[in-house]
Formats: sequence, C-alpha cells, structure tokens
Amino acid sequence: MPLTHSKSRLEGFSDSVFAFAATLLVVSLEIPEDFKVMREQLSDFWVFGLSFLALMLMWKLHYNFFRRVERIDNMIIALNMLFLFVILFFVYPMKFMINVNFTSAGFQSMDDVVLLFQLYSGGFAFVFLCLVLLYWWAARKSFAAPNRRELLFYARYFCIFMGVGLFSVLLASFQVGIRIGVPGHVYVLLGPLCYWFGSRYHPENFEDTL
Repeated sequence: MPLTHSKSRLEGFSDSVFAFAATLLVVSLEIPEDFKVMREQLSDFWVFGLSFLALMLMWKLHYNFFRRVERIDNMIIALNMLFLFVILFFVYPMKFMINVNFTSAGFQSMDDVVLLFQLYSGGFAFVFLCLVLLYWWAARKSFAAPNRRELLFYARYFCIFMGVGLFSVLLASFQVGIRIGVPGHVYVLLGPLCYWFGSRYHPENFEDTL
C-alpha cells in the first residue's frame, strides 16, 4: 500500500510559507518619521496591497488543490515544496512589476526591462507549471477517485497560464514590442483562452485518460 501523509501538517507548513512571503512584500516599508514622509510613501502601500492580493490569489489556488485531493504522497510533498520555493522567489519581481506600473520607475538600459519581464513571466510560468504537475500527479495516482476528471481538467487548464507566461518570456527575449510593454500586454489573452477552454472542455466531457 502506498505511503500516505497528513494533509493538515503539509497545509499548515504551506500556510506559514505564504505568511512569510507576505512579510517579504512589506519588509521594505519603513516607519515614517513624520507625516510628510508618510504621504510620500503612500504609493508603496498601494503596491503592497496589489501584491498581497496577487499572493492571496495564488494561496487560493493552492488551497483549492488540497480540497480536491484525497491522498498525499511523497511526490505531492516534493512538488508542493517546489511550488512554495517558486512563490518565495516570485514575490520580488511581482512587487517590482506592480511598482513600475504605478510609479514609472526608471531603468538603466533596455536590457533591464527585458530581464524584468523574463524574471516576472518566468516566475509566473513556473508557478503554474508546479500546479500543472500537482494536479497531473494527483489525477494519475487517484484512479478510483470520483473527481479524477476534475483533476485532469485543472492540470490542462493551468497549462494555459503557463503557456502565456512562457510566451511573454519569448517575446521579451527577442524584444518584441518591448518599448510598449507587449510582453506584459499578452496576459490579457488569459481571459478569452480560459473562457474558451472552460466552456469547451468541461470536466464532464473529458475522456478519462492520461
């Protein structure tokens, strides 16, 4: 019989990592010495708020996965640890990307812009690669589970997010429309692509194969 582990222990550890990641988002904010300084730093609080929202959306995706799986094995633990590691890396380029959009931070050269898009989009793609692998492995190991088709659906669904992230990395690497932010604009594709996939490939219509 395959070795299984406690979901509650793993979820508790994962939540503590997300809490630490939230701390990293705000750690650079200093207590202002007077009101004038606080007013100048208000933009940082907007950046923190939007970054925190994005982090909580990732937490919700993580939360949903553990509501859908029935068993935890060593591979899921390993993939979950990889996912958490990527989250800790991703918070910095994510916060800086939001900060650039709202405060028009400058760059030394166009290579800096390319690198920022590569870091952000590469981290974005890797986050969803981890989710794809988690769902795929859970579906592969849950042959008798009633929600196996649902797990397969999400494994394929999150490939859309991973693909758009990789597409952004590719555009940035070849500097396609880099001056007008084309590698960032491609994320608008997520809306129509996710809607099309969800309406066309509902879990009930999936062929039960891997």
